[in-house]
Amino acid sequence: MSDESEADMADESDAEQGGFQEGDFVELSYTAFTVDSEDLVDTTDEETAEEEGVDTEERDFSPRTIVIGEGHIFDAVEDDIVGKEVGDSGTVVVEQAFGEYDDDQVRTVSAQKIPEDERYPGAHVDIDGQQGHVEAVIGGRARVDFNHPLAGEDVEYDYEIVGETEDRVEKAKGLMQMYFDVDLDMHIETDEVEEEVEGDDEDEESETETVEKETLYIEQSPQLQFNQQWMMGKQQILNEFIEMLDLDRVIVQEIIDGQPAGMPGMMGGMGGMGGGEDLGEIEDALEDADVDADEIVEELEAEDDEE
Repeated sequence: MSDESEADMADESDAEQGGFQEGDFVELSYTAFTVDSEDLVDTTDEETAEEEGVDTEERDFSPRTIVIGEGHIFDAVEDDIVGKEVGDSGTVVVEQAFGEYDDDQVRTVSAQKIPEDERYPGAHVDIDGQQGHVEAVIGGRARVDFNHPLAGEDVEYDYEIVGETEDRVEKAKGLMQMYFDVDLDMHIETDEVEEEVEGDDEDEESETETVEKETLYIEQSPQLQFNQQWMMGKQQILNEFIEMLDLDRVIVQEIIDGQPAGMPGMMGGMGGMGGGEDLGEIEDALEDADVDADEIVEELEAEDDEE
């Protein structure tokens, strides 16, 4: 059988299957509990979260957007969704959802590696870049379990497919919500951008031409700006956006709001540090800051004389 015939048969098979397939953006409502201990793992249902004692004040419980085939949920759940449609639901038990429990991951470390206010059983700690939780502290030593807190546990995952996302901006918002639990302003524009194009011959000079680029603009919030996961992984995540949403580029815009008049800032009360400032006010401010004001004021006066 030819390669073309096999490809045609695969396309026909996908068409016959129907329902959601790999690459589709699906909106899910779900709740997941551990099977044995019945501990809540995650949920999009606010009432369930409240019943389990979860702080719901600053959390969004809207359905989550996932992309089938991208590992955004457990593989077993993803497999169960394939072929289903909006309105369908399911229950899947994921065996050892967070990996096997490894006794070797329970180690004794110096208590000095743990901040003093975290030296108690149950505390979640970061030691040499590895996450763990404290089991016991005895003298100058601490026993820390570096397994995932739910390692070895089976998880029952109940879900309902509540929608499909097709608009590209909404897809981007859904992914950002899933990764960082933030709702950001975004829009897509087609920009004209000048690019250098190298000549065909080595001796030929490069030329500049104008090309159109579809650009996703993201307004970065202060909440996201200082998120460690965002700072470390944004390059990879935004590359995913470009690939999944068929974009040319992504521009993240940092929005800085100005302070109202009279509010103290980094240079509050000092009137700036340029020419023409009131050196007496600067001296007073520097004295309050407990630095050598006379020396700095002399330097500023010398700069004024030179001008």
